[in-house]
Amino acid sequence: MVALDDAAQAPGQAVGLGGAAQHPRRAASLKVAPAPGQLTLPAPTGRHRVGTVDLHLRDSKRMDPWVPGQQRELMVSLWYPATHTSRYPAALLPNSQQVLPGGVTLPTTAGHTGAPVEGKAGKLPVLLYSPGGRGNRATGTALVQDLASRGYLVVTIDHTHDTGDVVFPGGRHEVSMLPPGTKSRDLIDVRAADAHFVLDQLAELARGHNPDVEHKPLPQGLTQAVSTKHVGMFGASLGGGSVAAAMHADPRIDAGANLDGQLFGSSEHQRLDRPYMFFSSEHHNRNTDPSWARLWENLHGERLDLKLRGSGHNSFVDNQVLFPQAPGAFGVTPEVMQQALGTIDPNRSIEVQRTYVAAFFDKHVRHQHSDLLDGPSRHFPEIAFVR
Repeated sequence: MVALDDAAQAPGQAVGLGGAAQHPRRAASLKVAPAPGQLTLPAPTGRHRVGTVDLHLRDSKRMDPWVPGQQRELMVSLWYPATHTSRYPAALLPNSQQVLPGGVTLPTTAGHTGAPVEGKAGKLPVLLYSPGGRGNRATGTALVQDLASRGYLVVTIDHTHDTGDVVFPGGRHEVSMLPPGTKSRDLIDVRAADAHFVLDQLAELARGHNPDVEHKPLPQGLTQAVSTKHVGMFGASLGGGSVAAAMHADPRIDAGANLDGQLFGSSEHQRLDRPYMFFSSEHHNRNTDPSWARLWENLHGERLDLKLRGSGHNSFVDNQVLFPQAPGAFGVTPEVMQQALGTIDPNRSIEVQRTYVAAFFDKHVRHQHSDLLDGPSRHFPEIAFVR
């Protein structure tokens, strides 16, 4: 079985945002020319417009586990309901090369940089997002900005030196520096500590402090809107596999959703009393992944195991909609694309994921009941409840 903690390790799935194919022999045989122009992401479906701001955070109490002599530093992006967005520029995807082969450019987002927080949205429940192994915080933007449009403050995290390339203020780049032999369980432990630290910084923000290292101006209304009383966490691939560990490490996380991520380390063996959702691709669930089966037996809050029929491992990141628009620009053959994304319609895949992830957090973070989670729906035949 292919380890699902790192898409870059899975044959045929090794392409990220702005990245080159990991199988150059296959890419060289590609006959499809990249489509000209700019790629797009599906527009958010919530009632709010979206703002975003990047923050540079430094943990003065923790040294970087991968680079000796450095304090742990992170780049995060905050996505939130916004107002007066027409006055603020549309945000590009962070940490991404904007021009791909053939003149193809990656999308702008629905977020507007620095736009004021929508005051009518009230106190914003927080959702943390952890990306896949070697992936950056931009890889789940289609889902992230949709959740922000529904009234969440979504915080996407770059796990420095675990991510391929993190760009800090001033143009400083921190690239992957993992020592040979690093285990996935070690990465997950660090990611859990990162999530705990980010929540601490959000708590500081809620108290009126600016946690940004450079003290960059914050969007109007942000400090008044942040609350860490209602928190969820989700992630894709290795990020999804990190959610249970983060929940064990921090009781402030009320609910967690794992998007197709294998588990590593001790978290699968520990009791968890808060709501948790597995959301898997076609051929991955607790009947095929022993780590999921072990955690399932230790879940004593509400638990869900959903399967997205026809999907692949890369269906749970923006590759789902970007690859089909310009396969040549990403160096992806039809064979590789089907292996990575499955056969599901890309836009429908994103729609279904948005609906079920939002329903899960609406229920367990906002405490708004949703019948959608009670069983199969004729409106969403793509979803199977794994029994």
